[in-house]
Amino acid sequence: MVISTFLIYSATISSKYADMGFHKKNLVFYAVGFVALFGVALFNFRWLLKSSIYLYAIGLILLAGLYTPLGKVYFGARGWYTIPGLNMDFQPAELVKLILIITIAAYIGRREGEKLELLRDVIPIGVIVAVPFAMVVLMPDLGNAIIFIVILLGMYWIGNIKFLHVLIGTTLVAGSIGLFVFLFSSYHDEVSKVMEAMGGGHWVQRFDSFLSPETSSRDTNFQGENSKIAIGSGNLTGNGYLKGTSVHSNFIPVAYSDAIFVVVGEEFGFRGAVILLVLYFIMIYRMIIISMETEDLRGSYIIVGIVSLYVFQIFENVGMLIGLMPITGITLPFVSYGGTSLLINMVAIGLVMSIRVHQEKPDELE
Repeated sequence: MVISTFLIYSATISSKYADMGFHKKNLVFYAVGFVALFGVALFNFRWLLKSSIYLYAIGLILLAGLYTPLGKVYFGARGWYTIPGLNMDFQPAELVKLILIITIAAYIGRREGEKLELLRDVIPIGVIVAVPFAMVVLMPDLGNAIIFIVILLGMYWIGNIKFLHVLIGTTLVAGSIGLFVFLFSSYHDEVSKVMEAMGGGHWVQRFDSFLSPETSSRDTNFQGENSKIAIGSGNLTGNGYLKGTSVHSNFIPVAYSDAIFVVVGEEFGFRGAVILLVLYFIMIYRMIIISMETEDLRGSYIIVGIVSLYVFQIFENVGMLIGLMPITGITLPFVSYGGTSLLINMVAIGLVMSIRVHQEKPDELE
């Protein structure tokens, strides 16, 4: 909370958002988040598992509602609702991440640790994820859609999927990615026209900036190149708090959100970045320990799903700003500004705490 608030203040103090008080709003979001965290922690997580089918239905309804006039468009994606009277936006895709984890955990929990069967388990679980995945892709929101797949893979792994199925799936995925890269590179204009006709024009720009940065336009590659320059300028110890030239000259667009790691790199250098990543490591390590100590396998499944979510989001957010990953709209957990993202992250931690608190209690709900 402290790190996030100070970074958001630094990222907005010299920008057009200076008068909007994002750092103060961040404290309010955290206050609400802590209430949600402790509320969920005291709540027996098994009730959520029992209600997983209803939660899944609610998630689909919320996503479907975005295709109505109620859905708001920001940055080219139709992915938000405006909450009346609160002057806040709500992004259902963030909530659906957690719903998918709970739903899949409830499904594979019935196997009680046995190997997943292809027709009875692997394919149905894939369909559970495929439906919201397709809905989010069409918004279009590639970042959250990819996270759905990451959650699926993590849950497959902890659910004890067979090696043969892993081999088949890996081959299909690798082959599909390789085929797409080949077609995109060899028949760029034709593939781009098809993607643009499907509403994926911004995807073309993202892929161009990642696969062919030397040929993409300056505007297309603006965020990635400037982020690398800014982070590199921080060197070992950084330029000092509130002394990030690139950030305060608006060289980095919306640095308070997806690109907030740039503020860390430029103002606190490699040392500051390492400290932040170590804090993430400690949090994830503790979650893994709780998962290993939990007697209810379904609790372990939920935690592994949450860990998969955090590991990928951290890797993708940091990676895209230093040129290792394509640019996507994925936030840095607990640090980037965003009410929905922060609230769902706090609820996720509350769910882990609930599993810890109720791990040894008999399941009265069975």
